[in-house]
Amino acid sequence: MARTHILLAITAIAAGGRPSLAFQNLLPNLSFLSPRPPTTSGAIDLEDRLLAAIEANGLDKRLDNSDEISSLVSQLESSQLSIPRPAVSPKVYGRWRLLQTTNADTASPIQRKAVDTTKFDIFQDIVFAEDDPEKLMVRQIVKFSEKNELCVDALASTSAYPLPELTEREGTGKILGLNILGVSIVGDEAVEDPDRPDIRIKFVFDEGRFDFGGFIIPYPVPFRSPLFRDAVKGWIDITYLSDRIRISQGNKGTTFILQKVED
Repeated sequence: MARTHILLAITAIAAGGRPSLAFQNLLPNLSFLSPRPPTTSGAIDLEDRLLAAIEANGLDKRLDNSDEISSLVSQLESSQLSIPRPAVSPKVYGRWRLLQTTNADTASPIQRKAVDTTKFDIFQDIVFAEDDPEKLMVRQIVKFSEKNELCVDALASTSAYPLPELTEREGTGKILGLNILGVSIVGDEAVEDPDRPDIRIKFVFDEGRFDFGGFIIPYPVPFRSPLFRDAVKGWIDITYLSDRIRISQGNKGTTFILQKVED
């Protein structure tokens, strides 16, 4: 019966006629044959649940591993609703507030303090240098108060803004077997996923400073020293990106959940 209806419609159109509305109503619904644009409603629901879970987990547990949060992160990462090629998407630029850090065990004690949002607001800016619109920067900011902060700048590299200096990291970061600078993934385990292009932002820490209401004190880590240059290299793989949520996996196995700060 359905085949007869379709043949009649094709015959009418081929003859230059237009099927009547009543005749069109006889046709079966073939909308399933047309590709539908992906819906974001599922992603928005998962994002809402993730934000609620982080809030319910408590401010004092922003470095803890939560099964519920990990499950929601995994669902978003596998949802295929992320903005494609997130590392070079215009949506990635701007200020992001760090909400939750998981799997922080491989980070150094100093780094754990730098991502601990239980006491201070922490932001990550993905921006361009003021003196060079082609120089990509990743800037970590710890806000002690409205006028007092720690700011650590890293030179960044993506396929859109490559930085030749950023060769692959070679060392894990352990010194005499101790986790002083954090333990990085290196070698074959650090190879980018070829099935997910442009998810990685590479970086190398370059300089830092404390700003106490305009009184500047340099951050006492020699980032530019050849002795430390390899150890201060890293990368983040953006595993999920939307207008308001970014999930990133760091080179030390840490997961970061951030929320976009509106301008």
